[in-house]
Amino acid sequence: MARYLVTGTAGFIASRVAELLLADGHEVTGLDNLCDAYDVRLKRYRLGRLQSLPNFRFYPIDICDRPALQRAVAESGPFDAVFNLAARAGVRASVQNPWVFVDTNMTGTLNLLELCKEHKIPKFILASTSSLYGADAPMPTPETANSDTPLQPYAASKKGAEAMCHAYHFLYDIDVTVFRYFTVYGPAGRPDMVMFRFTQWIKEGRPVRLNGDGEQTRGFTYLDDIARGTILGLKRVGYQLINLGGHEVITMNAMLAKLEALLGAKADVVRGPFNKADMLANHADVSKARALLGWEAQIGLDEGMRRLVEWYLAERSWASQIITD
Repeated sequence: MARYLVTGTAGFIASRVAELLLADGHEVTGLDNLCDAYDVRLKRYRLGRLQSLPNFRFYPIDICDRPALQRAVAESGPFDAVFNLAARAGVRASVQNPWVFVDTNMTGTLNLLELCKEHKIPKFILASTSSLYGADAPMPTPETANSDTPLQPYAASKKGAEAMCHAYHFLYDIDVTVFRYFTVYGPAGRPDMVMFRFTQWIKEGRPVRLNGDGEQTRGFTYLDDIARGTILGLKRVGYQLINLGGHEVITMNAMLAKLEALLGAKADVVRGPFNKADMLANHADVSKARALLGWEAQIGLDEGMRRLVEWYLAERSWASQIITD
């Protein structure tokens, strides 16, 4: 049995990582400030599932609050590793308020790295983003592609976090795995992301707002595959940047058609201009995750979308009210 610190534990990916760690018999201390970056009802739903499990301890704190972090580690440590999955995410939101993205994604990461240094925590896993690859990335995109020209403050703040992780690896020999996540979907997903929004809008007969012509593509990966891959990142690697997800590519138009079939309803599509902060395409080269960690995605897009729709229909009484604007 090991003991892990998981930040952002009420979040989409972190909550599933914590569930899998607990299922394997480990102890998990979770941190989350339950901010209102999106509808908090989803965060409370995920957190409630975790709090029903043994060996889980929760602190409602912000990773930017260094004294609170110190108290939590003193009470619940020592830890074998830190999973820093807390983040301010969202390319469009970062254009509106870049300061909060710098605070959480850069200062918060620095605070956690300092904890690793001070408390001799040997392993650090960071959630980063495929948004770093910018506008002209080769498809599928390898980790060696240029990541020095981010298109939004969100990606820029994640680049800063990656660089700080490297500095602490170099100075203090902290073993670091950085995951550049591509598009993740599944039950209880983020409501600002396309799969949740379109599911809700189609089923509830609301206008489906689609930017551009719908031929932009995303590489999707199901939540459980991402969570498993993240845990595989506990392997000692020195310092490594690893793509995770984005292996199964589909256009927005084709995804809409699949959701219409699963939901038995027709989408009322309202088209708008393409958003400059968005990327036209993403498609991950995951050969490094395969070679270094032995990771392979196991759940295909058809099966994953079916599970998402089944979850939504089962939870529709409240999921239909989640704010998706």
